[in-house]
Amino acid sequence: HDKKGAELVQRAKMASIDIKLKKASKTYREGEVVKGAVVITSKGDLTHNGVSLTMEGSVTLQLSAKSVGVFEAFYNSLKPIQLVSYNLEIAKAGRFRNGNTEIPFELPLRAKAGKKLFETYHGVFVNVMYTLRTEMKRSLLNKDLAKVSEFLVEYSSGDKAEEKSVDFTISPQSLENVKDRAVTVPDFLVTGKINSVNCCITKPFSGELTIKHSSAAIRSIELQLVRVETCGCAEGYARDPTEIQNIQIADGDVCRGVTIPVYMVFPRLFTCPTLSTSNFKVEFEANIVIIFQDDHLVTENFPIKLSRF
Repeated sequence: HDKKGAELVQRAKMASIDIKLKKASKTYREGEVVKGAVVITSKGDLTHNGVSLTMEGSVTLQLSAKSVGVFEAFYNSLKPIQLVSYNLEIAKAGRFRNGNTEIPFELPLRAKAGKKLFETYHGVFVNVMYTLRTEMKRSLLNKDLAKVSEFLVEYSSGDKAEEKSVDFTISPQSLENVKDRAVTVPDFLVTGKINSVNCCITKPFSGELTIKHSSAAIRSIELQLVRVETCGCAEGYARDPTEIQNIQIADGDVCRGVTIPVYMVFPRLFTCPTLSTSNFKVEFEANIVIIFQDDHLVTENFPIKLSRF
């Protein structure tokens, strides 16, 4: 019995299937044709019951643990939203010869009727993903072979980011949660400017800030990028902010009166143009966080709008 099992494993190793895309970037826009080939590698002849190729694009929504109990009604509106779905047979049942066999394919990237394509986005509670999956059916004794490959989708047109700069001042008086509580906050004043809160996703988020004065020593100044994902329907919304990345822009008790640059590149896949639909939203915010030596934290929040252009 073991011998037979080992033989099957050996035979499985003798064959593999892969998807190769023509474009090295694997990035496509709506209306373009996704071209490539399914490559079958086999040692010796390979009998099979047909090879299929599926192109799928969908939005998957998840509720965070804190929202699950609250929104029973959500479960209906949290089914994956299918944006693209094609399935075709690229080889009828037969036999592949020893070595490599390439089966070329061309699939138009088009949304299903009544749907529109969103950009690829890997979030926590919202995911937009496009995949190609190929499968080779084989007889009972041999395991079917399958391979999944992700490709990326970007908008080909859209609103241009209109520059909108924001000047800011952070002081104990400007803090929201201090007025009503007996919190002792160091005496400090920070001024600065964000060059634009409407951002083109391929250009950096930038600005500057200056510590005018501070009675307490500063330990660190950080720039945080946050995604705000909202899942839901008419019954209410589950809105969840989570951190994407945190960049230190100043270390230690910085000199007073010196301009500190604010600069951040938007990471690919983890950001996408700001998105709002009836079932879900993906929005972004930037936080400037000042950490004092005694662990006091002061945060200034900037909602930002991302566009592809």
